[in-house]
Amino acid sequence: MFLDLARDDVFRLETSRLWLRWPKASDAPAIERYCSRWEVAQYTARIPHPYPPGTAERFIFAAREGNASGRDLTLVITPVRGKREVIGAISLEGRAQDRLTLGYALAPEAWGKGYASEAVEAMVEAGFAMTSAVEIEASVRAENPVSRRVVEKAGFEFVSAGLQGAPARGGLVSCDRFRLTRDTWQLHRPLSAQIAALNQENTHEIP
Repeated sequence: MFLDLARDDVFRLETSRLWLRWPKASDAPAIERYCSRWEVAQYTARIPHPYPPGTAERFIFAAREGNASGRDLTLVITPVRGKREVIGAISLEGRAQDRLTLGYALAPEAWGKGYASEAVEAMVEAGFAMTSAVEIEASVRAENPVSRRVVEKAGFEFVSAGLQGAPARGGLVSCDRFRLTRDTWQLHRPLSAQIAALNQENTHEIP
């Protein structure tokens, strides 16, 4: 699904404050530190609590395999400045040929700084630019209004509320489901980005 560019482990997205890159083996301790905290795990469907030894390593292996196949794109989040230690992860998973599912988790010490919004915006841009997906879906726990604001800020629209499977939480949990279509994304992109995309399309049409 994803272009060959994203299938190489040197691939990286960069924002004003963050790098989003492939996870590597040396990231395991940092990933384990934030994933082992209940305030992170409780809002996710897959992060177990307690966090068993070796789980971070398995996450890294699975992420790299999914990235290399082009099926998914899972990146860790690090600050551009400072120690550049992993403070979270974000993913786009191919659930169908023309649809992606967004997911992310952030270390508590990185909350309240706008990092999640920054990472989501970059990932959405990459998802639509590097695949033919017509929409990106996101599910947010009903009791997590902060994540709801993050996806709404990125242009996602509320679709429905209901129960969804959460294996790490032991069954079904109440979630709000959101969707961002390619058409909506293009309408809300900055004007400069729209003009750049239009110019690129016109250039490709020149014989």
